[in-house]
Amino acid sequence: MNRDVIVALDFDSKEKVFAFLDKFEGRKPFVKIGMELYYAEGPEIVKEIKRRGHKIFLDLKLHDIPNTVKKAMAVLSALDVDMTNLHASGTVRMMQGALEGLTRADGTRPMLIAVTQLTSTDQESMEKDLWIEKPLDEVVMHYAENAKVAGLDGVVCSPLEAGKVHGVCGDNFVTVTPGVRFADGDIGDQKRVTTPAKARELGSDFIVVGRPITAAEDPVAAYNRCVKEFLGE
Repeated sequence: MNRDVIVALDFDSKEKVFAFLDKFEGRKPFVKIGMELYYAEGPEIVKEIKRRGHKIFLDLKLHDIPNTVKKAMAVLSALDVDMTNLHASGTVRMMQGALEGLTRADGTRPMLIAVTQLTSTDQESMEKDLWIEKPLDEVVMHYAENAKVAGLDGVVCSPLEAGKVHGVCGDNFVTVTPGVRFADGDIGDQKRVTTPAKARELGSDFIVVGRPITAAEDPVAAYNRCVKEFLGE
């Protein structure tokens, strides 16, 4: 498994994105394009960042009836991203439809992962708001198992859950973990967080880092620090 640091491009315009990316003259970071940027700039922003040589995680978290998700994934597959996702709570059938839609005629496809529970969710909010009374940890593992049954490559989960996901679904089942902050940083609105070094120790394959890098005084230095802590480079 090739671990990597994914930088969340949480910007609302292409101008801000390119001003940020232009700072990186050497290594081109693996980047995440989420809802804010995608809805602001559309598919063209994906194509342009891809042309610049970056790997892309398109983070749109699809969740709809199976046929709608299948058709949407077919469209996203044409953007030539490296990874994309959906909500595991959409059922095994929906995830299977997504995989079918994402797979191109030649059999190739981006990596497909499923969101288990958002890292802003804790036990209290899951019970109060979602009426899910099972322990959060059990819910995450059940969703991960469903994603594996559906044929997906892995899940988005908290780094605190990565090791157990591997224990349940195998070492080759990918864990992509947001909720990563430097030890001396602000956790923001995340609930289940840890540091890059600890995430590696816990079994994360990819970590997604946003504000600790994008809002840093020196983003390149912050990125390099994150890479060093997570990958040991």
